Amino acid sequence: MASVLGFVNVFKAAGPSSAQTVARIRGIYGVHSGDRHIGAGHLGTLDPQAAGVLPVAIGKATRLIPLLTDQRKAYAGMLHLGRATTTQDALGETVAEAEVPEDWGRRLQDAISQFVGRIEQTPPMFSAVHHDGRRLYELAREGRSVERRSRSATVYSITVIGIEERAARLRVTCGEGTYVRTLFADLGAVMGIPAHMGALVREASGPFVLSESLTLDEIAGNPSAAIIPPENIIPFPTIVLDLRGAVDFRAGRVVALPGGAPAKHVFVRDESRTLVGVGETHGALLAPRKVFA
Repeated sequence: MASVLGFVNVFKAAGPSSAQTVARIRGIYGVHSGDRHIGAGHLGTLDPQAAGVLPVAIGKATRLIPLLTDQRKAYAGMLHLGRATTTQDALGETVAEAEVPEDWGRRLQDAISQFVGRIEQTPPMFSAVHHDGRRLYELAREGRSVERRSRSATVYSITVIGIEERAARLRVTCGEGTYVRTLFADLGAVMGIPAHMGALVREASGPFVLSESLTLDEIAGNPSAAIIPPENIIPFPTIVLDLRGAVDFRAGRVVALPGGAPAKHVFVRDESRTLVGVGETHGALLAPRKVFA
């Protein structure tokens, strides 16, 4: 049985949901490791019609997800003007249509300035947000619409990278939990023009970037090569414990810290260089924070 612990930078194609993609990854590594119950979890949902970077934690690396502090996302997407939809993307039913005025480019630049920084967004009905124990998209498919609380989001930048007839290609960098579909629809509302989001590609998610992502077929062809060690993703230094220290650490006991404390939090490996957990330094002592048995 091959032990698997790390991250995979998956290129999700347009069409499958994030959950379906993770299920496929879990199947690949279940066969690879001989553990059909192996854990897997993504680091932020990507809409089914969107493509791009979908980072997935494999094995006990799922326990490291809370330690990922870089949650910045980057997207490139099409803003289509003249039509608003129920889903805020091209797949929804039309709810409003209008002619696109000739000065829409100027209106767009004026609107962009209002959406950079801390903003408020109302989650779309076609989203995975819970309402009374059910997902909003489940209610939306039944034709229901419920009141939703607005949420804060951070947009670091919006850049126009291309202009077409009645459409603009935008690059957006934003924080965790930002609804790009809603951002595009809200831009149109401020412009006074019905709008929706077209094609969307996530170019980066924290330290995971599009140029380094792998398709499902590429990952299935060489699962070992696709695994990224946690140290390459989370900027903690690594220390190595001797046999006795590693045994005590795995048992949840505080151990002596070999050498000085390189940082507040460290990855801990044993003499065989197997990752045994994450420790927190306290002077000359090392306390287990997360232990991988």
